[in-house]
Amino acid sequence: MSDSQQELGAAQMRRVAFASLSGTTIEWYDFYIYGTAAALVFPTLFFPGLGSAAALIASFATFGVAFVARPLGAVVFGHYGDRIGRKRTLVVSLLLMGIATLVVGVLPAAGTIGVAAPVILVLMRLAQGLAVGGEWAGAALLTAENAPAAKRGHYGMYPQLGPGIALVLSSATYLAAALFLTDGQFMAWGWRIPFLVSIALIAVGLWIRLTIEETTSFKKVRSSDAVVRLPFADVFRHQWREVLLVAGALTILFASFYLGVSYLTSYASTELGLERTAVLTSNIVAGVVFAVTTIVAAKLSDRVGRKTLVIAGNVFATGWALVVFRILDGSGAVSFTAALSLTMVGVGLIYGPVGSYVPELFATRYRYTGAGVAYSLAGILGGSIPPVIAASLAARFGTPSIGIYLAAMGLLSIACVARLSDTRAKVLDGSGATVSGVPAVVA
Repeated sequence: MSDSQQELGAAQMRRVAFASLSGTTIEWYDFYIYGTAAALVFPTLFFPGLGSAAALIASFATFGVAFVARPLGAVVFGHYGDRIGRKRTLVVSLLLMGIATLVVGVLPAAGTIGVAAPVILVLMRLAQGLAVGGEWAGAALLTAENAPAAKRGHYGMYPQLGPGIALVLSSATYLAAALFLTDGQFMAWGWRIPFLVSIALIAVGLWIRLTIEETTSFKKVRSSDAVVRLPFADVFRHQWREVLLVAGALTILFASFYLGVSYLTSYASTELGLERTAVLTSNIVAGVVFAVTTIVAAKLSDRVGRKTLVIAGNVFATGWALVVFRILDGSGAVSFTAALSLTMVGVGLIYGPVGSYVPELFATRYRYTGAGVAYSLAGILGGSIPPVIAASLAARFGTPSIGIYLAAMGLLSIACVARLSDTRAKVLDGSGATVSGVPAVVA
C-alpha cells in the first residue's frame, strides 16, 4: 500500500470516528436532558396530583420506560442494520430521537392539557428508547468494522465518548439556564431550552452521517450474499449465550451510571440540600472524568485485552457501591463531586473497551442485532429498574441499602464477564490477519 493510500485510509477513519462520536453525543445529550428534567422538573409539571415522593417515583418510571423500549429498538434497527446496512439505519435512529426530543421540549404541562401531558411524555420516552436501542450498536459497528484490528480499541472509544461529552454539554446547558433564569422562569419555560437546542445538533449529526460510506465488513457480507433473512432468529440460534452473558456483564455499568447521573442528581438536591448550580457543576466534572477514563481504558484494551479491563471496572464499581452512600450522607458539594466522579471512573473503565469488545463477540451477519439486543437488555437490568428501586430502598432501609443492591449486581456482572472470551485478536472481516503475532479469531 502506498503512503497516499495509507493517508487516505487514516482520513477516512477519522471521518468515520467523528460520525460515530457526533451521533452518540447527540443521542445521549437528548437522553440526559430528559433524565435531568425527570429529577428537577417533571414531578411538579407532569405529576402534580401526587405527593413529592410518589411524583418523583412516577417521573423516574417514565425515565425507565425508555429502557424497556431499547430491546425492541435493538431488534428493529438491528434487523434493518444487518439487512440493508449500518449507515441508513443510523440516520433513521437519529431522526427519531430528534423528533421525540422536540415534542418533549414543546409539550404543555398537565395543568394545561391534563392527563394527555404525561401520556404524551411516556410515548416520546418510548420513541427515545427505540432510537437509543438502535443507535449504540450501529455507532459501535461503524468504527469496529472499519478499524485496523490492532487499533480497534482506540477507534472503538469514539462512540463511547458520546455519553461523557453529552453529560458535560447537557449539564452546562442546564447550568447556564439556572444561572441566568430565576427558579420560576426555569420551571415555567427555561427547562425547555436544552430540548430545543438539540435540534441544531441533530442537523449537524445528520449531515455528517450522510457523508460517510457503509462499513467494510457489511460490504463484504452483502457482496458475498451472506445477508441473513432474520438476524434476530439467527443470533439467538447461534449465540444466545453471548447475548445473555453480555447483558449480565454490563448490568453494573448501567446501574452505576444511571444512578450517578439521574438518581444522585435528585438525591443531592432533595437530601443533601445542594443548590441546582452545584449539582450541575458536579455533573460537568464527572462527565470530564468519565470521558478521560473511557479514553484511557479503550486505548489500553489494545494492549492488555478488553476482558481484563471490563473485569477491573466491574470489581471497582462493586467495591465502590458499598461505600459511596456512606460517604455521601451529610456531605457537601466537594464530597458529592468526588463521589460522583469516582463512580464515573468505574463506569469509564468498563465502557471504554465495550465499544470494540461487544461487536467482536458476534458474527458479522447478525452483529448489529446481537450487540444491540445484549446492550439493551443490560440497560433494562441496570438502567430502568435500579433508579426506581433505589428510591424505595432509601425510604425504607436508608441509602446504604442501595449500595448493597448495586454490589449484588456487580457480582452478577463479574461472574458473567468471567465466562466470556477475550477478543482482542479477533478479525471482523475474515481476512485471517493477526495482531502482534497473536493468531486471530475470524468472524
